[in-house]
Amino acid sequence: MVAAHPDDEVLGCGGTLARHVEAGDTVTVMFLTDGVGARGEGLQSAQRARAAAARSALSILGIGEPVFGTLPDNQIDTVPLLRVAQAVEAVAHGHPPDIVYTHHLGDLNVDHRLAHQAVLTAFRPQPVRARPIILAFETASSTEWQSPSAGLAFMPNWFEAIEAQLPRKLEALAAYAEEMRPWPHARSLVAVEHLARWRGATMGTPAAEAFMLIRRIA
Repeated sequence: MVAAHPDDEVLGCGGTLARHVEAGDTVTVMFLTDGVGARGEGLQSAQRARAAAARSALSILGIGEPVFGTLPDNQIDTVPLLRVAQAVEAVAHGHPPDIVYTHHLGDLNVDHRLAHQAVLTAFRPQPVRARPIILAFETASSTEWQSPSAGLAFMPNWFEAIEAQLPRKLEALAAYAEEMRPWPHARSLVAVEHLARWRGATMGTPAAEAFMLIRRIA
């Protein structure tokens, strides 16, 4: 999976990633940025803390060491898209994926939008190249904050039931305590659970994560 910042992976598809681990699948998580570089003060300390939180969160989900990219936090739009796509390609080269999870194109956060475009660029459907299923997830406090637009709307058509994995998703998010906010913020543990319950209820299951299918070549 390709996420712009550490914590996006758990917010968007933490339960689904845990399901993959339980099924015996190999899961690789790539972060394009450190998630804190735009904040300025105490940068090195903040970087270490965020990386430690990421490792802890992924460990809770059963996932090993992530790939930490070096693109500028909340400034990926200052980097040529080719460079971003090449970073994704470099990670995928040795381990061609069957499924790639990434951000929704319509998110408010610019890094999220560029992550989506980079994934589509890196996995252009060409002969003798990896042609994985590409799924876009929603990220609480970004997807729903974009301007209303039919073209940018998150319209899920793929759901993963995560009732058994929801407690671990919430535990993993708690590892990112400094990034979480108190209820009723959209990026609170209560809101994340409500969203999972609602996505589940729309599909007749106690909890789910929702995705938009971007590409599937059968």
